[in-house]
Amino acid sequence: MNTEYRQSLPDTQNRDASEILGANVPIMQVGISNFRLPLRYMTAKGEPVTLETSVTGTVSLAADRKGINMSRIMRVFYNFKDRVFTPELLEEILLAYKESLGSSRARLRLGFSYPIIKQSLRSGLEGFQYYQCAYEGVVDDLGRFRKIIHFDFVYSSACPCASDLSEHARETRGQYAIAHSQRSKARISVEVRPGKTLTIEDLQSMMDQALLTETQVMVRREDEQAFAELNGDQTKFVEDAARLVYEALDADNRIFDFQAACAHLESLHSHDAVAVINKGVDKGFSGHIDDFQSLIC
Repeated sequence: MNTEYRQSLPDTQNRDASEILGANVPIMQVGISNFRLPLRYMTAKGEPVTLETSVTGTVSLAADRKGINMSRIMRVFYNFKDRVFTPELLEEILLAYKESLGSSRARLRLGFSYPIIKQSLRSGLEGFQYYQCAYEGVVDDLGRFRKIIHFDFVYSSACPCASDLSEHARETRGQYAIAHSQRSKARISVEVRPGKTLTIEDLQSMMDQALLTETQVMVRREDEQAFAELNGDQTKFVEDAARLVYEALDADNRIFDFQAACAHLESLHSHDAVAVINKGVDKGFSGHIDDFQSLIC
């Protein structure tokens, strides 16, 4: 396109501050959400995998500026689209955002569904378990970078109270009873220490060892029996689940700060049981959970 013609086009976003509508105040985050493209990630085994990714990119806006050039957020990101994406790469992209858009702060979040092969409990069958994940990066006014990983883990929770009452019914009245259980979800957000690396596989392993009752992919009768036995041996309230997750995350020195939200989609009640727990290094931790409906499986 003719350069002279392009320069003649009106630039509404960069007009004088007197044309700002509403309060002349700074905006913490402004940008675009959910632009999608296939990106490459590296598995813990060093194998590349391409995943459809939902990208949200935002920057801060000073009080004396009317707007930002939002198309630059996507254009800058596309300069990196052929790279292998890690939480560390987000810092490079965010610094490019700050420079291109003239902002003091920037934030980037990549949401994707990550596959891991899981083996059944007894039969030896294998299948893909998919985990909802996100890499998030934040750069502040001083250029300090924070890298955060969000991870959803779906598990089964059998009620300890119902288990005890079922045993009581058998012992005192010879009445056969089954403790109720439900599909449940733990959503964790962890801030990784500078210079440390944490993989999706690491987080999956932590949650698997902490909660022990992950839902299954491939199941034969012997696997279903094993799962029933496992649920009977590992009954847990939502409070138990939150504390088990806390214990697992707090023990890993690669994790600087974290928050976990657990939701048990009750099969006894018409409501859900929920719990949120955090380490609390940063009281304004960006993984804050306030929408429990988003936790429903």
